[in-house]
Amino acid sequence: MLNFEYCSPTRIVFGREAEKRTGELARRFGKKVLVHYGGGSIKRNGVYDKVVASLKEAGVDFVELGGVQPNPRLSLVREGIRLCKEEGVDLILAVGGGSAIDSSKAIAAGLKYDGDVWEMFLDGSKGPFDALPVGVVLTIPAAGSECSNGCVITAEEGWLKRDIGGECLVPAFAVMNPEFTFTLPAYQTACGASDILAHMFERYFTQVTHTDLTDRLLEAAMRTILIQAPIVLREPENYDARAEVMWTGTIAHNNLLDTGRLGDWASHNIEHELSGMYDIAHGAGLAIVFPAWMRYCWKENPARFVQLAVRVFDVDLAFGQTQEIVEEMIRRLENWYRSLGMPVRLHEANIGEDRLREMAKKCFIARQIGNFKKLDEEDVYQIYRLAL
Repeated sequence: MLNFEYCSPTRIVFGREAEKRTGELARRFGKKVLVHYGGGSIKRNGVYDKVVASLKEAGVDFVELGGVQPNPRLSLVREGIRLCKEEGVDLILAVGGGSAIDSSKAIAAGLKYDGDVWEMFLDGSKGPFDALPVGVVLTIPAAGSECSNGCVITAEEGWLKRDIGGECLVPAFAVMNPEFTFTLPAYQTACGASDILAHMFERYFTQVTHTDLTDRLLEAAMRTILIQAPIVLREPENYDARAEVMWTGTIAHNNLLDTGRLGDWASHNIEHELSGMYDIAHGAGLAIVFPAWMRYCWKENPARFVQLAVRVFDVDLAFGQTQEIVEEMIRRLENWYRSLGMPVRLHEANIGEDRLREMAKKCFIARQIGNFKKLDEEDVYQIYRLAL
């Protein structure tokens, strides 16, 4: 187990009618907030009205900026920075899922940065070192950004998707009512479950030894998603199942499951080129990339893959030799993705092989790829090919 320092400062208000606390929580950070959200679904499903009512009741003034897209765009981040400066905003309130939260974090960091915000995404030495406070009203369990220290933004010029991270980006509070997820489309729900599972895979595949506690925490959380996500798709208004998925999404990415270990994160970086260039849902891209990465990398530590197969996917050790056990585990994973309606091959997402080399090359702009197995450009290309 590695040395570690753990801090999780986000105040979580979870459960039915949790949104009524939004104004009270926001008021602690000032008198004016930016309400930042996506395409308008929060106005159609009533979430917006509930949040605004809570802000007004607490005497909090607000301005708003909608239009956040999946794979949030740099241009809107820059617009948000300009608006916040003009309006003297004290807090960014993200109402939505990971895209709205990540866009809010980028705005918050950009407001404290002396230069163009994108510079930090291309050079981690430039920050972020400070940010305006961010609050969250979560409507989509997926990214785990409501308690994480990072965000991911896509620049339209070149369609480069990159991330930044820092303790200053951890939201001050997160309001989480599972009822807000009842109206999520099935595909969006499935993409979220895929993203949550991927966050745990990235942490699970470590070469650090003596991490039994976090291994077993990860395994329990992974099994929760494997079991509860299909229930949610069958029963969209099952509060208990929705609550399990929402809370697991937070735990999967609040860094508790990072403690004492070094995760991999290659699959996320490889997927970022897919969603950056083809604008597919991040969770769908991860369902394509992870099985291919597993097939390419399992020999780096076969015992870890066998442990996952046995403890999480219920593959019996008597099933066969190590390779057969690993392949059966991957087959069961792919079947789970398919049961949710996720693609598991590039062609299922209408992505051909014509730009695989280009994506493999772009993967290494301003970063290295992989910890479980250090990857080079040819490795990434071969993983893309396995995903065809």
